Amino acid sequence: MTCPFCNIPPEEIILENSLAVARYDKYPVNRGHMLIIPRRHFADWFESTRDERDALLDLVEDAKSFLDREFNPDGYNLGINMGRSAGQTIFHLHIHLIPRYAGDMEDPKGGVRGVIPGKQKY
Repeated sequence: MTCPFCNIPPEEIILENSLAVARYDKYPVNRGHMLIIPRRHFADWFESTRDERDALLDLVEDAKSFLDREFNPDGYNLGINMGRSAGQTIFHLHIHLIPRYAGDMEDPKGGVRGVIPGKQKY
């Protein structure tokens, strides 16, 4: 099986640096949902080098600035799924940067705790 993140077509790349690229998610949770993806193939954050982590986080900041200009969201969720039990389906690290908008959920309290719906409200 071919990794969909190892050969991203240039026209899908929105932002990039020497070690990572950013593109829109093909199955977005919200308008502007971006993925920040290392160029090197590895499965999770803990396999990255210090340089890769720095490049990924730099690109997260660049993507946030881009999304602020393009979509003017009210907030963000930032997340990484690592391992099948955490919901990872593509085993090439990718960081989700999800713009959030007032009213996109009735009650967003608990944020990323919603990955286990019964645990979101506390």
